[in-house]
Amino acid sequence: LCPPPATSGSDEEDDSDSSTKPIRSEKKKNPASLFQTGGDPPKEKKTKKKAPSKAAESEEEALETPQKNSNKKGKGKKSKKPKEERPPSPIIEVDNLEEFVLRPAPQGVTIKCRVTRDKKGMDRGLYPTYYLHLDNDKKVFLLAGRKRKKSKTSNYLISIDPTDLSRGGENFIGKLRSNLMGTKFTVFDNGANPDRANADWSNVRQELSAVVYETNVLGFKGPRKMTVIIPGMNSDNERVPIRPRNDNDGLLMRWQNKNMDNVIELHNKAPVWNDETQSYVLNFHGRVTHASVKNFQIVHGSDPDYIVMQFGRVADDAFTMDYNYPLCAVQAFAIALSSFDGKLACE
Repeated sequence: LCPPPATSGSDEEDDSDSSTKPIRSEKKKNPASLFQTGGDPPKEKKTKKKAPSKAAESEEEALETPQKNSNKKGKGKKSKKPKEERPPSPIIEVDNLEEFVLRPAPQGVTIKCRVTRDKKGMDRGLYPTYYLHLDNDKKVFLLAGRKRKKSKTSNYLISIDPTDLSRGGENFIGKLRSNLMGTKFTVFDNGANPDRANADWSNVRQELSAVVYETNVLGFKGPRKMTVIIPGMNSDNERVPIRPRNDNDGLLMRWQNKNMDNVIELHNKAPVWNDETQSYVLNFHGRVTHASVKNFQIVHGSDPDYIVMQFGRVADDAFTMDYNYPLCAVQAFAIALSSFDGKLACE
């Protein structure tokens, strides 16, 4: 079944809203084992993921519908207590910001964040700044990102300071770089370019993730197809460092060449067509309230119930971004930034 045509072909935000009955998911296995690429499987107890709150379980969000509306037909069908607005994040301690944003989420804990887009100012319409905060009472700032000007390809700088988005600054923590087509992206940490490597290569930048967008028969109208490639985890549940010495050794090339040693492939969860709402829908457990082609959930093929990351719209310039083990904040934020990129958004 094809999705309905979008309402405005060139509009970056082709969004509307719809909801239906909830989907129940059951955990089958320890998620940590899905991401292990070296050493023995971890021996800790199994972590069962819980939905954010029972009250929020009954909301299923459309990706795209032909008319702008906000019917919440499935609201409250299973809730015994009053419906909560987007369940907030549990208390997360961010002692050292730089360390926190590069550290994988703890197993069994969903880190719930909010992305806001600032288009105000002289050139913010073309180069908005994106801010990532924890979605809790304290609204702790985590990261800021902005597209670099005068760059041949889309190039986003990611900083741990909301006011310093410079490449040379000490707050630079990572970057997202696209190919010329704007369909493949690579996420780097703040290490050195391989041209400036020291003797043992220990200072060379790591590749933290890569994202590939595929066009479907409808172009980028309708559900997008995303492949996310990340480094695997070792037996101590730490990220295996991937430090390519040249462009032929990065995550994208390894994936294209099917050389998947220490590399994990993830995909966005395919939305389901809903006849009642005439739209594609995904269950975001109340964390997403507006339909958008940008809404997505990233899962491992072996366990589609374990949501590695989800991202979706809650207002015109506000989005929720939740991530789980093994992702860190920089990986998740960069994957989210890739979904804003202009070439993808142009229908």
